[in-house]
Amino acid sequence: MKLAIIGYGKMGKEIERLAVSRGHSIGAIIDNASDWAEKASVLSGCDAAIEFSMPSIAPENLAKCFKLKIPVVTGTTGWYEYLPQTIEDCIENDGALFYASNFSIGVNLFFEINRKLAQLMNKQPEYDVRMEETHHIHKLDAPSGTAVTLANDIIGSLDRKTKWVNREASAPEELEIISSREGEVTGLHKVEWTSDFDTISLRHEAFNRQGFALGAVIAAEFLASRKGVYTMKDLFNQMQ
Repeated sequence: MKLAIIGYGKMGKEIERLAVSRGHSIGAIIDNASDWAEKASVLSGCDAAIEFSMPSIAPENLAKCFKLKIPVVTGTTGWYEYLPQTIEDCIENDGALFYASNFSIGVNLFFEINRKLAQLMNKQPEYDVRMEETHHIHKLDAPSGTAVTLANDIIGSLDRKTKWVNREASAPEELEIISSREGEVTGLHKVEWTSDFDTISLRHEAFNRQGFALGAVIAAEFLASRKGVYTMKDLFNQMQ
């Protein structure tokens, strides 16, 4: 499979390494505005694109892929207010989109456990819940997309929480998320349930970017022959 890489930072380079190790070739690398014009003909020959860029330009990058008829996997977060329009754009162009707040297999298992525990805790009102997430100083969005997914899944299962806040909670219905940006931390997420008697903690720590990159490449392999919009749930269903 011939892949295009959109965004050639640390994640882009890791994706390139893992893609080649799995027998794929890199047809084009897009890292700035001029690359789109200069490499359009090469891009159109790619089987899929993997996009890890910045929240401010991700929707535009995806729209360009749809117009070029390139299936695109995106791991950029912080732009999801534009997701409904992006999905509509994908469908109108008969395109293919795979989006996820986190491509790590471990994190997606963490999501499943988090949802299940929240469902159980809905009948245990003595427990309150809070979250923490820590990432490297280069990460632009806060809270992280992974933290937002965890929080939304809790709120969807827990009647006593109605919204998340990226600060200390000031009301019982608020789900507190504390974000920290430190050094080169790849990613650390913790969900903590506390009563007067004990604490239950769920924690996921990424040691490096390899898990995210591998998941993105696997998603591109899944997407290359498809049309429509997909998430990690679709990939997991195929893997079972």
